[in-house]
Amino acid sequence: MEAELIVRMLEKMEIIDVNQMIEEFESTTKDAGRVQIETLKKILEENGSAEYLKNLGLNGSTDPESFKACVPLVTHEDLEPYIHRIADGDTSPILTGKAITTISLSSGTTQGKPKFVPFNDELMETTMQIYRTSFAFRNREFPVGNGKALQFIYSSKQFKTKGGLNAGTATTNVYRNSQFKEGMKGIQSQCCSPDEVIFGPDFHQSLYCHLLCGLIFREEIQLVFSTFAHSLVHSFRTFELVWEELCADIREGILSSRITVPSIRTAMSKILKPDPELADLIHKKCSGLSNWYGLIPELFPNAKYIYGIMTGSMEPYLKKLRHYAGDIPLMSGDYGSSEGWIGANVNPKLPPELATFAVLPNIGYFEFIPLRESVEDQVLVIEPKPVGLTEVKVGEEYEIIVTNVAGLYRYRLGDVVKIMGFHNSTPELKFVCRRNLMLTINIDKNTENDLQVAVEEAAKVLAEEKLEVVDFTSHVDLSTDPGHYVIFWEINGEVQFHEEALQECCNCLDQSFLDAGYISSRKVNAIGPLELRVLQKGTFQKILDHYLGLGAAVSQFKTPRCVSLANNTVLQILCVNVAKNYYSTAFR
Repeated sequence: MEAELIVRMLEKMEIIDVNQMIEEFESTTKDAGRVQIETLKKILEENGSAEYLKNLGLNGSTDPESFKACVPLVTHEDLEPYIHRIADGDTSPILTGKAITTISLSSGTTQGKPKFVPFNDELMETTMQIYRTSFAFRNREFPVGNGKALQFIYSSKQFKTKGGLNAGTATTNVYRNSQFKEGMKGIQSQCCSPDEVIFGPDFHQSLYCHLLCGLIFREEIQLVFSTFAHSLVHSFRTFELVWEELCADIREGILSSRITVPSIRTAMSKILKPDPELADLIHKKCSGLSNWYGLIPELFPNAKYIYGIMTGSMEPYLKKLRHYAGDIPLMSGDYGSSEGWIGANVNPKLPPELATFAVLPNIGYFEFIPLRESVEDQVLVIEPKPVGLTEVKVGEEYEIIVTNVAGLYRYRLGDVVKIMGFHNSTPELKFVCRRNLMLTINIDKNTENDLQVAVEEAAKVLAEEKLEVVDFTSHVDLSTDPGHYVIFWEINGEVQFHEEALQECCNCLDQSFLDAGYISSRKVNAIGPLELRVLQKGTFQKILDHYLGLGAAVSQFKTPRCVSLANNTVLQILCVNVAKNYYSTAFR
């Protein structure tokens, strides 16, 4: 379907029919196997003229067997030469039949630099389909009225590639797409902030104005949203620092001098009027809170839920977010990546830690590599063959392979998921971790999830001191012999008053890595004592500012959980901001 037709369709569709959307989803997922074959056929027919597919000898075949026989599994590295040709201006059909006109940038927090990913109108339509589907299930359980949404969303600058293509973060490409705004009307999620705030050039000024708009429209706010839980927590931590200034703006009707961008000042002047009564009310509510518990329902009494991606590397922020949320439900957003969407949260009542995502079988073609132990055949290690969407088994873990509408074919996403069940005949996935984020020195293999579990265990010791971990990351230090794990923590208290507890935390971290290879290596000193480096306050803000300076959007930012030597600038920020370090005595 052409983009113009989609936009016209969305313009007519004032508010989506929730029941109809759910019926469509039920119908699509009842025969997911057939829908997958049709989806692959459509993708290959539309892109049959692409050089990449032609060179692999598909010769117009569109069936799964021929596709798997001819097209290899690939990583992003394999496709980079083709994507760079597109970015450099080659308009011939390289990966897709129609020319790619936009490039998405991944967050870049994993490898230290963003990846270029093709983006097109067809991928935008799958994005809106995910949004509409999950909204339908959310709205059935938590109906929102015709109000507004406090959305902490930000658009980084788009730039032109060498070949003149627009390039920006995946979220920026979505927010700037003409379908987005109409789609948000259709799912009653219109942002309370003007476009000038969303598209403002300075994140800190945009955040301040998002908070101000939320307060001005506080009675109309039906839901609170940001792409990631990290951004939600960051927003309300910022509110703690600037709330009195926000009240002064509302009382006087004059915008703070901290807002210097002319377009933002002009847009805000149309919204901000003197309202001493509202300023007094907000001041009274904030002053009456105990350690900011229940801040969000106090500020926004009609908010039905708080929404954003809260799984995987976002789980560590849930405790603080719940503190702010009080009794407002937290709801995990849908499952996808810069490369495209995969599943919708159709069980919105589940807490984020238990969130599952039903794969939409008509938005891409999906395969799954089983992660059971590889079969060793003499010298060769044979990786299990991928299985289809409907062939996965409940309780098993898999790596996802994606074929999408924007020129990615049998693309290894690098995500590990667990099959929790089925919705009709489509699987419901739980995100486990990134496969390539691995702490390893010897025979040890600790994933992002293992790191998270260890930090949560050690944070319990800190909680007894009425402290919390603001954020964390890790590094494998091979400059020592033997090498050892380094865990970086930023905490919300003064280090010198909690030396004993922090030493205990360090030991607890070391003992909480339960991987057999790690434990045995530590016992024989093949891996050295774990080191906990406690950081100065504001260190993770400096890391965020570094990525913003590279053009990242804060709504797409994820704290890197494992920082390698290749990510030298971030490692340097961490190392120069160490307040105190501790070495584990757990395996003496």
